[in-house]
Amino acid sequence: MIRRLTLLMAGALLGATAMVVVQGSLPTTAAEAAGNDTYKQLSIFGDIFERVRAQYVTPPDDKKLIESAINGMLTSLDPHSSYMNAEQAQDMRVQTKGEFGGLGIEVTMENELVKVISPIEDTPASKAGVLAGDYISQIDGTDVRGLTLTDAVDKMRGDVNTPIELTLIRQGADKPIKLTIVRDVVKVKAVKYRVENEVGYVRVISFTEQTFEDLQKAIKDIQSKVPEDKLKGFVLDLRLNPGGLLDQAVAVSDAFLDKGEVVSTRGRDPQDITRFDARPGDLINGKPLIVLINGGSASASEIVAGALQDHRRATVLGTRSFGKGSVQTIIPLGENGALRLTTALYYTPAGKSIQGKGIVPDIAVDQPLPDDLKGRAEPMSESSLKGHIKGVQEDAEGSGSIAYVPPDPKDDLQLIEALKLLRGEQANAAFPADPTKGVPN
Repeated sequence: MIRRLTLLMAGALLGATAMVVVQGSLPTTAAEAAGNDTYKQLSIFGDIFERVRAQYVTPPDDKKLIESAINGMLTSLDPHSSYMNAEQAQDMRVQTKGEFGGLGIEVTMENELVKVISPIEDTPASKAGVLAGDYISQIDGTDVRGLTLTDAVDKMRGDVNTPIELTLIRQGADKPIKLTIVRDVVKVKAVKYRVENEVGYVRVISFTEQTFEDLQKAIKDIQSKVPEDKLKGFVLDLRLNPGGLLDQAVAVSDAFLDKGEVVSTRGRDPQDITRFDARPGDLINGKPLIVLINGGSASASEIVAGALQDHRRATVLGTRSFGKGSVQTIIPLGENGALRLTTALYYTPAGKSIQGKGIVPDIAVDQPLPDDLKGRAEPMSESSLKGHIKGVQEDAEGSGSIAYVPPDPKDDLQLIEALKLLRGEQANAAFPADPTKGVPN
């Protein structure tokens, strides 16, 4: 039965044919030649599957075996493609609504370790001291190496009020850091805001279904508190923002633009280009705007920063963003499961790819990591430690910067510089070499 199934699967993979001629033989097709190899490979899969079912030391779960095989195939493509069973697909749908259970971190897989893109504010992970750019090397004492991203995420999930121990590798720390975190229900506030001495400060924490609506309310409230002639401008804080929904990123960008492209996506086919444009109307009426980013700004937040930067609508200040510029399409499957598949890449209005590069700020301002957060923990073998630290340093050069935002605004050097620029005060940061690029209007 398994052999027959694999042959049927192989047959389903064959598509349109292109004629080729092999000298001394009857004409064949490129698809047939490729199909023969596909049949062989699928036959091998069927043989292995049957061997495992019949001879593995403990009787395996057929469903788990097949799910693992599917995820193994998808993981070989990139860290963001995965199969979601019914429970996982439901979790994903809940997350986009802005409330879910867990630790409150956005993660990816790099260097065979789980890398923290960003901890979500006011969640167990952020309160325990997890930082953007941290690598998770162990979960409850189990090595992450060898696990898929889905497996690692599953291990970090659990019942509310249950503890979990994470071992972290952090750039700047000479030893791994062990943290015990208690799982909780994570309720994400999409937008937080306040008035900073005649400057509107708006922090977008994540891009959920509520983000644009919350942004509109925040801007309207700030404008009601500060007279138009007194309002010096706005700071849009996208630091530690792990991203989210594409349509919300487009809407947030559109909120500050009157026209022009916001972002484009380009798929496998060179002709498969989708462009999203801004509509007339600027919610802050052309007021100066500064966007804050750091290594925890990823995906949707990079779309916003890139659009506003390319249109010279805002000055982007901080450190280089994470560089997660791929598009995942959610494809519903049978029994309420879903396929999360990378289908395209994001490009800024200037045609720059975000993937692996991130957004480079117009004005670079570092936020030093306090000594007490660099951490100390149990010793690690010298050779192993050097390998981990080297991997962290190489990754820091290739995809994003170290990300830290002080809890007290008085210690927030990046925010202080932004406020000085908007108030016309002397700032410590240097403007870009091109004086017309990114300077507040």
